[in-house]
Amino acid sequence: MGKTLSEKILSEKSGTDARAGDIVIAQVDLVFVQDTTGPLTIRQFKEVKHGSLANPQRTAIFLDHAIPSPNRQLSNDHQFLRRFAEETNCLIFEGGTGICHQLVAEMFANPGDIIVGADSHTVTAGGLVAFATGMGSSDIAVVFSLGKTWFRVPETFKISISGRFKKWVGAKDLVLHLIGALGADGATYKALEFNGDTVANMTISQRLTVANMAVEAGAKVGIFPSDNVTRNYLAAQGRGNKYRAFHPDADADYERTITIDASELEPMVAIPHTVDNVVPVSMLAGTKIDQVFIGTCTNGRLEDLATAAAILKNKKRHPSVRLIIAPASKQVLTKAMRIGYIQALAAAGAMILPPGCAACLGLHQGVLGDNEACLSTANRNFKGRMGNPEASIYLASPAIAAASALTGEITDPRKVL
Repeated sequence: MGKTLSEKILSEKSGTDARAGDIVIAQVDLVFVQDTTGPLTIRQFKEVKHGSLANPQRTAIFLDHAIPSPNRQLSNDHQFLRRFAEETNCLIFEGGTGICHQLVAEMFANPGDIIVGADSHTVTAGGLVAFATGMGSSDIAVVFSLGKTWFRVPETFKISISGRFKKWVGAKDLVLHLIGALGADGATYKALEFNGDTVANMTISQRLTVANMAVEAGAKVGIFPSDNVTRNYLAAQGRGNKYRAFHPDADADYERTITIDASELEPMVAIPHTVDNVVPVSMLAGTKIDQVFIGTCTNGRLEDLATAAAILKNKKRHPSVRLIIAPASKQVLTKAMRIGYIQALAAAGAMILPPGCAACLGLHQGVLGDNEACLSTANRNFKGRMGNPEASIYLASPAIAAASALTGEITDPRKVL
């Protein structure tokens, strides 16, 4: 019997014949924390008294969730993290460099890697054929010490996607549709493995968007096979030598197969207060919003800003809507400025924030007022997610977000373009 992508990677990294349901101990290629999870991880690492990091140059700290720091406590946490990096010689990425998941894609993730992070959206790197997953701070502290950890090899759902997306329909609509079909716990501890002719035509940016939200259905990983798109992306990032062909075996054993026709998908929106509460945008026509947020590790990449700029260029945001843009990394910001996307968005009335998580977590830079509604390109819309449990969050694509910023209400981009 052949193997799935997850079984292949875990077999290679554990030196065993790993099959779904097995427990393996596998070497980790990258372990990381960010500024909200890092302090606890490091304190637990110090309690173990192991002495040193197993692999300092494959251990990373990202300051991204609260940048610039909005309060004294978080500033002190940042100081603590910086001191730890100096003491251990691990990697640290300062505020303004970008969101951890985007930087992992740009700088670290390669086909066949195992990546673990103290952040649930570590799954994003599955878009580059990495077995990437989030863990709790205690587990990450162990990886800091040992450079390896245990996994239960997940069963795999095969997500077979065919057909071409319609105009203004894309990866965000695809993954919201899938989460709506599976439910928030419909893929708990499963691997979601994506393939089909649609995948072959998806950019790395689109794959990262889909992999990023796999965890919103409870999945352990969301993973794509490698191809020339992967090869070209790695080459563009200076890692062309890291490319490897990674595909599931033709006779791999899947627990379930889900078939999606991309040509039938509509623009989708997740409505408050759960990610799996998904409806077509047409059902929300006329729903007033107070804020639009385009960014995050889900949709803050160059393609996303390009989409927003194409819709908003030479236009103005609705006067009752605050429009916030946060590029996912400094690389994204720099390229978007060079091409002119940032200028177009600023001219449309957008506030441009530094690369980072910004309004997503609700710590600062876009906290909502009571009874306000935000249309966000992020990945979660739980009560209080953006800092106020009395507010409402809708999740959608950059196309829907930009169109809605023009009208002041949730809008199908096909209706205004």
